[in-house]
Amino acid sequence: MKTGIVIFPGINRERDMAIALKNSSGQDPRMIWHKETDLSGLDLVVLPGGFSFGDYLRCGAMAARSPVMAAIHAHAARGGYILGVCNGFQILTEAGLLPGALLRNASLRFLSMDCHLRVERNDTVFTNRYQAGSTFRAVMAHGDGNYFAEPETLDRLEKDGLVAFRYAAPSGDISPEANLNGSARSIAGIYSPNRRVLGLMPHPEDLVDPMMGGADGKPLFDAIAAAS
Repeated sequence: MKTGIVIFPGINRERDMAIALKNSSGQDPRMIWHKETDLSGLDLVVLPGGFSFGDYLRCGAMAARSPVMAAIHAHAARGGYILGVCNGFQILTEAGLLPGALLRNASLRFLSMDCHLRVERNDTVFTNRYQAGSTFRAVMAHGDGNYFAEPETLDRLEKDGLVAFRYAAPSGDISPEANLNGSARSIAGIYSPNRRVLGLMPHPEDLVDPMMGGADGKPLFDAIAAAS
């Protein structure tokens, strides 16, 4: 799978994402400046974390109107894969590629710590190297990660199996204590209806090698690399 990483002003996780993708695929991803509009030849487009445009207005709101986003909408429309992590998830919701919004954390504090995510399904191109119901460790680093959507939207996500990950205890149990940012229904990540667009708040790319302190996130990138 040929991958590209979009760089907006203020993004700071593009190198971490590039390391994770190359670690699994052996290939360097293409770096795409936000004013470029040619995504030809790419299977997966990644929107990494950081603070695009300084998080002015709302997190991701300005990036969602960058020139590259029209090409990303077209990429999604033709069935291309998209991964948005942290600020990338915020950009996807602001651009209307995923429903809902990411609000201030319930504590009104920036959270920088490990968390555990429960895999809700493992029949997608992103999760087929995990077991459904299993948990893995990921890194939280956000101030606006509190996922919100109207009840009818949340019900649709549940009904259509579009919840990708939930904040959980290492055992897989869902509880308020494990849901540190207060996200609705403990949702940490969601899919588009065709399950080719994934947005999640914690950073799997921060744990892809034992030298990083663990490799819990590596199966996600291994699954991407193996996809045709």
